[in-house]
Amino acid sequence: MLSHVRATRYVTPLREGGSLPGLVEADDLGTYVVKFHGAGQGRKTLVAEVVTGELARALGLPVPRLVTVDVDPALAPGEPDEEVQDLLRASPGLNLGMDFLPGSLDLDAAWVDPGTAGRVLFLDALVGNVDRSWRNPNMLLWHRGPWLIDHGATLTFHHHWPGAQGFPTRPYDARDHLLLGRDPELAAAEAALAPRVTPELLTEVVAQVPERWLADEPGFTGPAEVRASYVRLLGERVAARGTWLPGVAEAVAAVPAERTAPVVGRARPGWLGPAQ
Repeated sequence: MLSHVRATRYVTPLREGGSLPGLVEADDLGTYVVKFHGAGQGRKTLVAEVVTGELARALGLPVPRLVTVDVDPALAPGEPDEEVQDLLRASPGLNLGMDFLPGSLDLDAAWVDPGTAGRVLFLDALVGNVDRSWRNPNMLLWHRGPWLIDHGATLTFHHHWPGAQGFPTRPYDARDHLLLGRDPELAAAEAALAPRVTPELLTEVVAQVPERWLADEPGFTGPAEVRASYVRLLGERVAARGTWLPGVAEAVAAVPAERTAPVVGRARPGWLGPAQ
């Protein structure tokens, strides 16, 4: 299970994301970027962060450590921003934290080698990530290597469970993916990663989602049935990759040879600290 910490101080809001995450200090002396269940996107964003983030970690991709963070609404009165006060009051109990990466930069995709690019692209296509484009990279450069962040926009089928049965064969639009210009080794990524996405691995990953984030889901008898649905749908999707992976490969092949990934290279305000 994810480690659990208690928030001791709200440091500052990070206004780059739509869910208003915040930088928070905790009782383990760690600093975390916290997403709150009381934000407009709700607890399903936190579920997606855990499932996709821990799946990426299990497949050997670099993801900041995730923890559950207990937030006491008593922190709210100390914040001058009324929006932050409202968010803290709306998010008592369990929230999700990601290790703060001090000194990280938004990623210049030139740092990503073709092998890593292929593995990231395969993962994003598998979970239906609509939020790793040149407009919004959601990758950081830290300690001279790429790190994947912000997976709340994955697994979008869980926002409408009645339509989730189409997810396993749903095409993935990779045309704006950040790493298309890095000559991603997609076939090698499929060969290496797809056999590892087993029901056993998916069960272990989904088991890390706190039960209360899966409770009272309409159409389900309880959290166990919700977990089983995530495992089943992701397992069916990797098995059905012959229906959606060729389209991703076509997007890779269609990239002009002269295209290069955009250079960002600026300090990311949401991940504070001087460049290292």
